Amino acid sequence: MAETIDESKNVELTDDDLENKSKGGLIKMAGMLRDRRNELNQMASERASKRDELNAKTREKVDEAQQHREKRDELNEQVQEHKEQRNELNAQANELFSEVDDAKSDLDLDDGKSMEQLKEEIEQLEFRQQTEVLSTEDERELIEKIENKRDQYQERKSKLDDTDGIDEVKAEAQEVRAEASKHHQKVTELADEAQEHHNQMIEAYREADDIRDEADEWHEKFVDAQEAADRHHEDFVRVQKRLREMDKAEEEERKDERAAKREEAKEEAEEIYQKFKEGETLDTEDLMKLQKSGLL
Repeated sequence: MAETIDESKNVELTDDDLENKSKGGLIKMAGMLRDRRNELNQMASERASKRDELNAKTREKVDEAQQHREKRDELNEQVQEHKEQRNELNAQANELFSEVDDAKSDLDLDDGKSMEQLKEEIEQLEFRQQTEVLSTEDERELIEKIENKRDQYQERKSKLDDTDGIDEVKAEAQEVRAEASKHHQKVTELADEAQEHHNQMIEAYREADDIRDEADEWHEKFVDAQEAADRHHEDFVRVQKRLREMDKAEEEERKDERAAKREEAKEEAEEIYQKFKEGETLDTEDLMKLQKSGLL
């Protein structure tokens, strides 16, 4: 930050100085006022240059912040586009998965035992039939269970054979969901990038404010120096005016003195001429005075 003006170096001019100082004293004061004015003008110029330099940096920071703002807004638009595509794809996937669930519900595939369970139970029952000694009644009951399990197995197998179309829909749903995930990933990446530009925009604006504050301080210092320079210039002009008045007064005084001397010489020449007419003898000096006056 620029140093404050050293007030002790300023030149103070009072009305008493103008009225009562000698011409030599006023000439000296005019020189001091002129030198201090020039020094203050130089100081003001340097401070104005520093202010202008900081204002230029402020504009650069504002431009930088604006660039980040535009990039952030551009990225946010892309985020919105990918969000819309993601939501649209998720909605499609949900519909497809709903179709799969409905189809499974129609086939009761989610109810009852799996084919593996039924096959295992059939094998266990057949093993009993082959290894155990059963009564006729128990064997007939066991055979009925085996047949019943085989019927369940075949029914389940038939239903599963009808699920090829469901698997295709499920695969399509999973593919659509995967595509939606890609858009979601893009949303996350772009949103992070947009946030980074937002943070950089905020930082650039903050730096611009700090630089602008410093530029304002330099402007105040410039104004102080310029006002001090202007005051010294005004006082310099006042002293110059007073000196011109004194020169004019001195010239008038000299003019009056010259006129008085001419009048005195004229009167003396007329007296000498009168003596000449009366026949008095004139010396060389008297003759020269007559010649100078034009009477001879």
